[in-house]
Amino acid sequence: MVSAVFHLPPLALPEPSAPAPEPERTATMHQPMPVQTVQAEAAPAPTDAAMTATVEPAAKPRHAFDWRGLWMRVIPPVLGLGLLVLLWELVSASTGRSIPTPADTWRQAVEVFSDPFYRKGPNDQGVGWNVLTSLQRVALGFGLAALVGIPVGFLIGRFEFLSRMCNPIISLLRPVSPLAWLPIGLLVFKGANPAAIWTIFICSIWPMVINTAVGVQRVPQDYLNVARVLQLSEWKVITKILFPAVLPYMLTGVRLAVGTAWLVIVAAEMLTGGVGIGFWVWDEWNNLNVKNIIIAIVMIGVVGLLLEIALIRLASAFTYEEVKS
Repeated sequence: MVSAVFHLPPLALPEPSAPAPEPERTATMHQPMPVQTVQAEAAPAPTDAAMTATVEPAAKPRHAFDWRGLWMRVIPPVLGLGLLVLLWELVSASTGRSIPTPADTWRQAVEVFSDPFYRKGPNDQGVGWNVLTSLQRVALGFGLAALVGIPVGFLIGRFEFLSRMCNPIISLLRPVSPLAWLPIGLLVFKGANPAAIWTIFICSIWPMVINTAVGVQRVPQDYLNVARVLQLSEWKVITKILFPAVLPYMLTGVRLAVGTAWLVIVAAEMLTGGVGIGFWVWDEWNNLNVKNIIIAIVMIGVVGLLLEIALIRLASAFTYEEVKS
């Protein structure tokens, strides 16, 4: 068997190309870098002026003056007082000067307050002593009313049985005019000064009793439930829970009571006599000195306003509620 072998010409295969030379990365990586390129230049130490400049806060922007607020706070009261003086002048002119003019009353006031604390006898004393005597009576009567009225209000508000028992009594006696109690005071105490203090006491006690009781009744029931779970004593419930919650209501009652007491003392002193701003008004009326009567009216209003402002400041210091209105 004959086998034929065919020899084909060898195919021209492409020669493998020489590998591209690698970049000299390895040598470069292993070479140490110059020190001057690696080390960072040390920053210069900040000076005191630079530190002050960085710490100093930015200047606050200047606010423009609130001219509208000044207008609303100052101008309306001034206009109101000016209107009152104008009406006073018109009434004085229409009555033929039987009511003194504002200018005449002002000159008399300067004379009265030039020596407000003179003494020329038991019934002839300066206006300063009369005001201080009235304030003393108000303080005694009001203090006794606070000592009695505030605890009674706590008890009435805390216990429903006492509330139902005392409500008819309060509803019956509260509408009675304070001066109606003055003869009872004269009969019981046999003196004008204790009778006046009694009258202030009986008219000041009701606002404090009612406001304190209402405040206790409005304490959230959850507070009392927590106290019951913790088994707190009644004293701790009153001092730790009820008193802080009732304080705004109690101070409101105090403000109302002081205003009522100062109102009543003037009328009571007119009837009882002695020393006091009410007696001073009545005595000047007997002397037909209308100028001093008007001065006394203004003084009574100023003292009442100062008492009101002092109690508002006190309420603002001890409560979180708005009491300025």
